[in-house]
Amino acid sequence: MTIYFAPLEGVTDVIYRRTHASCFSGVDKYFIPFVSPTHHLVFTPKEKRAVSPAENTGFNAVPQILSKNAEQFIWAAKELHALGYQEVNLNLGCPSGTVTSKGKGSGMLRDLDTLRSFLDEIFMHTPVNISLKTRIGFSDIAEWSQIWDILSQYPASEVIIHPRTRQQFYKGSPFHDAYAHALQTSSQPLVYNGDLFTIDDCRALTERYPQTSALMLGRGLLSYPTLAQELKGGAKLTRETLRDFHDRLYNAYLQNDPKNVALIRMRVVMNHLACCFTEPGKALKTIRKAQNDNAYLQAIQQLFEEYDMCETPRYYGPDELNF
Repeated sequence: MTIYFAPLEGVTDVIYRRTHASCFSGVDKYFIPFVSPTHHLVFTPKEKRAVSPAENTGFNAVPQILSKNAEQFIWAAKELHALGYQEVNLNLGCPSGTVTSKGKGSGMLRDLDTLRSFLDEIFMHTPVNISLKTRIGFSDIAEWSQIWDILSQYPASEVIIHPRTRQQFYKGSPFHDAYAHALQTSSQPLVYNGDLFTIDDCRALTERYPQTSALMLGRGLLSYPTLAQELKGGAKLTRETLRDFHDRLYNAYLQNDPKNVALIRMRVVMNHLACCFTEPGKALKTIRKAQNDNAYLQAIQQLFEEYDMCETPRYYGPDELNF
C-alpha cells in the first residue's frame, strides 16, 4: 500500500515533516504545503526554506504549487526542477475563502474554459512531472462530470481526488461514486484522499477500489502518527513513542522559533495528537490555555500521565473533543 502525507498549511511544515520522518516510517511521499508564485517571480524566504532540498532530506518530498497564472506556475515549476524535484503538484482543491476568492485552489473549478487553457499551457511548457490534487466541484457534485472530462485529458503523473465539493469544506461524507467514476474512465494513476482516519478505513477503501494507486492521508496521520507505519506492518503507537515525537517536535520548534511561536505551533499539533487519548477534552483545554513553557509542559505531562491511550486513535473534530 502506497501512502502519501497530505500538505496541510500551517501544520506539516519543514520541521514537522522532518521530525515525523525521523520518528515513524510508512510514508512514501510528503507533499509540501503550497508555494504561491506572484508576478515578481521570486520565492519568499519562507517558501525557499520550505522547498529547500537540504531541509527535505531523508524522505521523498513533493512541492505543491497554488496558482491560476500559467506563466507563474511554469516559472515556479522550472525553479523547483532546478533544485532537483522531479514532480510538482497543482493545487485545485484548497477550499479556503481567501484562496478561492482569488480564483485559485478549488476556485479554479468554477471556470472550466479558463482551467482548460491553464492546463494546456502548463503541460506544454513545464519540464517536470505534474500531478493534480482536486476536489470534485465548487458548489455541486453535478459539476464533476465536466471537470473530470477536462482533467482526464492531460498526462498528469497522478490525480489525487478528494471527493467533496469546495462548499462542503470537510463536512458531510465524501462522494465515493464520483471517485468510482474517475477510476472507471481514467488512464492516469488515481490517489484517494478524504476521511481516512484508521487502518480499517484505509483497508476498506482499497478493498472497495483496488485500482487505487495510493492513499493520501491528512488529518488521519496528524491524529494517528503511526497510521502509515502500521498499515505497512510496522510497530504500533505507544505512549513512549508518542511522547518522544512530541518532545522532538517541540524542541525543534524551540530551536527555530521564539517560545511564544513554538507554543502556538504545538497547540495546533496537539489539537490532533490529543486524539490518541480517551476523552482528552479537558486536558486539551489546559494545553490551549498555557501561555508559557512551564504551563504547557505541565499540561502535557498531565495528559501523558493521567489519560489512557486509545486502542485505535482516530481524528475527532473540536466538537467531538468537547473543546
